[in-house]
Amino acid sequence: MSKEKEIFVIGHKNPDTDSICSAIAYAYFKNQLSGKNCYRAKRAGEVNTETQYVLDKFGMDAPEYVDNVRNQVKDSGLKEAERVSRDMSVKKAWELLSSKRESTLTVVNDNDGLEGLMTIGDIAKSIMDVSGGRALADAKTSYSNIVETLKAEVLAGDIENKTATGKVIVAAANPDLMEESIEAGDMVIMGDRYESQLCAIEMQAACLIISIGCEVSPSILQLAEEKNCIILRTAYDTFITARLLNQSIPIGYFMIRNNLTYFRTDDYTEDIRGIMAKMRYRDYPVLDSEGRLVGMMTRHSLLEMDKKKVILVDHNEIGQAVDGLHEAEIEEIIDHHKLGFVETIRPIMFRNQPVGCTATIIYMMFKENKIEIPEKIAGLMCSAIISDTLLYRSPTCTAIDKIAAEELAAIAGIETEAHAKAMFTAGSNLSQKTSEEILYQDFKKFKSGDISYGVGQISSMDHDELAGIIDRMTEFMEKVRPETGLNMLFFMLTDILEESTMLLCVGPDALPKVAEYSGCPVQGNVVMMEGVVSRKKQVVPTLMQAFQS
Repeated sequence: MSKEKEIFVIGHKNPDTDSICSAIAYAYFKNQLSGKNCYRAKRAGEVNTETQYVLDKFGMDAPEYVDNVRNQVKDSGLKEAERVSRDMSVKKAWELLSSKRESTLTVVNDNDGLEGLMTIGDIAKSIMDVSGGRALADAKTSYSNIVETLKAEVLAGDIENKTATGKVIVAAANPDLMEESIEAGDMVIMGDRYESQLCAIEMQAACLIISIGCEVSPSILQLAEEKNCIILRTAYDTFITARLLNQSIPIGYFMIRNNLTYFRTDDYTEDIRGIMAKMRYRDYPVLDSEGRLVGMMTRHSLLEMDKKKVILVDHNEIGQAVDGLHEAEIEEIIDHHKLGFVETIRPIMFRNQPVGCTATIIYMMFKENKIEIPEKIAGLMCSAIISDTLLYRSPTCTAIDKIAAEELAAIAGIETEAHAKAMFTAGSNLSQKTSEEILYQDFKKFKSGDISYGVGQISSMDHDELAGIIDRMTEFMEKVRPETGLNMLFFMLTDILEESTMLLCVGPDALPKVAEYSGCPVQGNVVMMEGVVSRKKQVVPTLMQAFQS
């Protein structure tokens, strides 16, 4: 069975009501058609007050915000990590890696925090590098590790919570010579020679390891208990015992703990490709924002990762799209604007119609597919059409827009005139907004030849309210224009009732160019445009022609 794909349905940056509501409506529509994929509405900017009023009115949550659609580590198929404790023996680590056919163990603490890494190569190196008889003590090797590694039985003493001390020696000499080499706390490997066992205990050895399963006399066991000496017995011979003993050392002694190469779940895959190519490890730990181990990323999983899939609604220009679109795969575009410059790697479903609102197109698609429109979705779509057409006053409004809006209003149980007034009132209320909020509430970027410019718009039913922000908006636009990287900034103060726009112009030659081409009167730095309410159909075409002339 193929894996369900998550596909984002997303509008433009600085989203308006159509952008948000159409994303929600189209995601719902696609989910009714498809049982294979999961479509989720997203947004590429903050929700403005008009849109928030609409969402609250119909009891809908705003789509989740995404600042870009670049692939992240968390989008890849992470492999389950082999989590182990730093106390695990080298031998057990080797057995685990061999049985799992893995190359790397992740050493974690009780909170799943990454402490280090242990690879097959590190295990081989640990065995080759161990020299000297004090390695077990230096590594604070637990007696439980030693017993496990040697498959030993405890004949005397308590090994609970105890670690090896002193050096390891093999008692091959006679007792007289042993007295010269054994020190207090040492671990002694020996056979069944009673005199040697007695000597080692008397010399305060910490532990005796009896090889080849030899019997130990009761008197030796009693003396060992009295002297607090541990006695272990293993079936291995002396040579194998000595060889295996170092494999009981905990991996925490050898693990790589410094300068670890790991990734975070939020890291972008394009940013880590170079690191993976340079380091060329097989596996890389992945941590979450709290530093907890999530899994392992491999070069193979990076190669197999699918790009994020998106459907664009209410725009088709790269400059207006969510960041990182070039790293994503566009599945569809549903729009009612002029064609922009979005490129795709394969043919897609692109529905572009000259209507007043994207929601109108989605309404037609519901009808064509005979899918019932729920009350809340109908309310959102009706609101989008009212907003984009300024309640049918915009020259972009078509007969189908009005038919769609009125039918959707009936489903939603609202009256369009009253709802429009409440929406526009909520959306203006300019005294409660900063200049930045006003400018970017509904702001789009365009390009004509070598000239790049941005056009913002706000609509109100109160002319005095619009006129009252001219000075502060002009001052703010002049301040921020250099920061935007745009040649010019324009801002439409649209009076819904009078069906007119005051166009603020900021930037070199912005005002004279627009005034000359449009033929509209100028007051200060404002072009007074009677009968103009549409950015898409009236203002942007005027600007494009003015800058190309």
